[in-house]
Amino acid sequence: MADPRGFLTTKREVPRSRPVDLRIRDWREVYEEFESSRLTGQAGRCMDCGIPFCHQGCPLGNLIPEWNTLTWRDDWRAAAERLHATNNFPEFTGTLCPAPCETACVLGINDDPVTIKRVEISIIDRAWDEGWVTPRPPETRTGKKVAVVGSGPSGLAAAQQLTRAGHDVVVYERADAIGGLLRYGIPEFKMEKFRLDRRLAQMRAEGTEFRAGVNVGVDLTAGELLSGHDAVVLAGGATAARDLPVPGRDLRGVHQAMEYLPLANRVASGVLESSPIDAAGKDVVVIGGGDTGADCVGTAHRQGARSVTQLEIMPKPPESRSEAHPWPTYPMIYRVSSAHEEGGERLYSVNTEEFLSDGDGGVRALRLVEVRREDGRFVPVEGTERELPAQLVLLAMGFTGPERGGLLDQLGVELDERGNVARDASFATSVDRVFVAGDMGRGQSLIVWAIAEGRSAAAGVDAYLTGRDVLPAPIAPTDRPIT
Repeated sequence: MADPRGFLTTKREVPRSRPVDLRIRDWREVYEEFESSRLTGQAGRCMDCGIPFCHQGCPLGNLIPEWNTLTWRDDWRAAAERLHATNNFPEFTGTLCPAPCETACVLGINDDPVTIKRVEISIIDRAWDEGWVTPRPPETRTGKKVAVVGSGPSGLAAAQQLTRAGHDVVVYERADAIGGLLRYGIPEFKMEKFRLDRRLAQMRAEGTEFRAGVNVGVDLTAGELLSGHDAVVLAGGATAARDLPVPGRDLRGVHQAMEYLPLANRVASGVLESSPIDAAGKDVVVIGGGDTGADCVGTAHRQGARSVTQLEIMPKPPESRSEAHPWPTYPMIYRVSSAHEEGGERLYSVNTEEFLSDGDGGVRALRLVEVRREDGRFVPVEGTERELPAQLVLLAMGFTGPERGGLLDQLGVELDERGNVARDASFATSVDRVFVAGDMGRGQSLIVWAIAEGRSAAAGVDAYLTGRDVLPAPIAPTDRPIT
């Protein structure tokens, strides 16, 4: 183990955030550097449990106690090797994952858990700085061609695994740049895009080919895709956004979050000079209390919104674990993201009944009502209706599954009862040679699950094409988080 007394003598510590009044003026990541000496102390809090439940919390099966020990011993290169043994992109999870491993940490039963996520990102940042992350091209080629449709974390993980296994892999992306939600959905202040770009450079050097601006199902038909490849991996995500069909929905100024965030990301990256959907000087209302909603809140702050309010139909969660979410499950508790630290207001147990017009086709306010749960339904509380000013409304209520029509209809793949692409134990769909990974088959989920599914689907594809069993498959399609 690391420090035998570390969990007794060292308290949990996380890096400081940059001052709010400074960070909302730029798009850089919000956290300051965490000194190596403090970081090794945090790694030393790991108890190297007989049964490390952090493994149960992490679908990738990350070797957390091992790289904690190596970090505490100042063997950073070996720690990076253990990190890469189970995770293609630890810098993605180290910045974006909500860390279910930490909520499953045994130390968290009666103390603050180990700062696993901070140790992870520190290891991989050190590895890049020292030049330890290099291309790993295959020694031999199989001659098999694989198409990966979608370049988010699941598609990239599948592509890198398959390329390293010796297959000729082409990744198709309908956007104008590779990365999926990592590129245009995740704001820079959560993950700067240099982290993505250097991974793509590594993958290109290994032999993966990327084709952006290709909408498979439109620019390239399913028949053409199948005729040109020996196998296909569907990794297009769950991009069908949940809507709010109430009066006034068609007013100008009411947008889906994924209409708003990609434009802001294009401005932050210099692709656009200004966004056609801008929060500057406006009262902004974000409907939806999850991570995407928080991304909208932080983006609106940086654009100079006059006010920002986030709405959630559910009641305010408790400050600590309830009996309904015992350790080691991922608890539903009140969380404050960096975006929430920057200002704004959060309202709970409210429902939007109508978007109100300014008389010129634009939205001026929302009509809200407080609600309570009765028999599994949200019931309005009489006498609680009120108006909330808003000239920009962002819908961040999650996603209902993959987009219907187009490619899925052309392929004729079967869907499961939840509307996702059905798959078997090897991540194969009902159509021969077609596999699926990530949110397209799982439904809306976490980045750590996307990477795990991409790796597992790659193992299924490789076994199908070659008959061998060499790639790791950390999860099965039926695996679910402990909730």
